[in-house]
Order: sequence, then structure tokens, then C-alpha cells
Amino acid sequence: MKSEIKKGNIVARKSHNKDILFVVKHILKSNNKKIAILSGVTIRILADAPIEDLEIAQKHLVNHERRKLNDRLQKRIEKVSYKNSSKRFTFKKVVYTGKILHLDGDRKYTDKSYKYYKKMGLDAIVKYIPENKQPIFVEKLLEKYDPDILIITGHDGLIKKQKNYDDIYNYRNSRYFIETIKKARKWDKAKNLVIFAGACQSYFEALISAGANFASSPARILIDFADPLIVAEKVATTDSSQYIRIDDFAYELRDGKRGIDGIRSKRKKKSNNNMTKI
Repeated sequence: MKSEIKKGNIVARKSHNKDILFVVKHILKSNNKKIAILSGVTIRILADAPIEDLEIAQKHLVNHERRKLNDRLQKRIEKVSYKNSSKRFTFKKVVYTGKILHLDGDRKYTDKSYKYYKKMGLDAIVKYIPENKQPIFVEKLLEKYDPDILIITGHDGLIKKQKNYDDIYNYRNSRYFIETIKKARKWDKAKNLVIFAGACQSYFEALISAGANFASSPARILIDFADPLIVAEKVATTDSSQYIRIDDFAYELRDGKRGIDGIRSKRKKKSNNNMTKI
């Protein structure tokens, strides 16, 4: 007997050749039809689909996708850790990485992001806040944590694919990201905060115009779960005496500058001036 689609199921869309795995967040009724609201398992996209278009994903496929994501993150952690440990230092110094405040509209991604930052040795606070609530809480959180870097992300997507790119209401969550940026910039009177904002298919031009340094998605494509984390890591760990540009790390992002672009910004790693010989 065919299983009934329920909230929490991991599914794929038959009409899209089952190309993306989604978690069913909600099921709504519209004109006697059931519509599922979906969020990506490994990519930051929000979508909807009729129940009849969905198929519960086989367990081994779900495990495979999750394993790929975990392996990708672990390889990056090992690569960066090896790179840092292989450097030879003739002086002892205290290094302060930039403090990260990360707002994420996906609860599971919040947990994964925190674990990634911790393994990378970064100073990060990660908060699960649904996209539409982020503008409400951002100023209080900025006041409380006083970060150097703000990551505003979650899930997004075009409602009508490849149409009306300049209509903010054609994006599922971009308007909330934009409002959050504006409130963050209002708080940031010293103009020192580095902001990344967006998710899959987000309204890139409007995010940059609102005040983001880096944003997704210029080509209105999907972005990887790890892309915002890489932006945060790069800004946080590169010397503050220089500027950082998207060209400095675009090759490390899943789709380069098609997925994320931006303007140059000050780097956030600082070292004290009291160095002593080892």
C-alpha cells in the first residue's frame, strides 16, 4: 500500500525527475487539494508541490545525500586544519578571529552550522530564527553579541520560476532578508559589520542594495548548505589589514560567483602586537 505523505517525510518531486530531496514542513489544503511546503535537505531552497507529485525517498538515498554533505564538510575542516597546522611560526601571538552571528531559518541547519564553526575553531553564535522573524530579532541580537560578521540565511526560492526577477513578491523569503539587512545597518553606525544574506535563488541585487557585502544568488541558482559558512569563515580568519573580495574564495563555493557575489569588505582576523620569541 502506498504510504501517505506526512509532515517530516523526506520526499522528491516526480515532475522534476526527483532531482532534489526535501523535508515536508507543512501540508496545506487549497481547493480540496493538498499542497506540501518543502525545504531542501542539503540545499537552501523552499518550494511547494501537490501531494500527488511527491514520492517518499528511499532510505538509502537519504542516507547517501546526508553522508555526501557530512563528508564534504569534514574534508573542508581537515583541509583547513592541515593548512593552518603546517605553517611554521617563529613568534608566539594571540589571534582573534572575527565574531560571527549567524541567523538561520532552518533548525537542522542551525545545528550543523554550529558544529562546523566549532570544529573550525571560530567564535560563532548560531540562532534558529524563521526567516519572517529575523527582522524582529536582529537588532536585539546585534546589541547583545556585538559581532563582526552577520550571516542572514535559511531557505528561499522563486515562486514563478524564471519570471519577474525584479518583483520582490516573486521570492519566498528575500523580503525578510532585505528587511533584516536594513535593520542591521541601522544598528551598525560605525559601518564595520560584514553582512552575508540570502539562500537559494534569492534576490541578489536587492540584498546588495539593502547593504549586504555578500549575497546570493546572482544567477538565481541553488546554493549549497555550506556556502554561507565558507563566506563567514573566510571573512573571520583573514587578516584585518586587508580587504577581502569574492574573487579571493569564489573557487571554494559550489557554483562560484553564479551562486554568491558581492563587494569587497574589511577582513576580521586580528593579532595582538605583543609578540614574543618561542
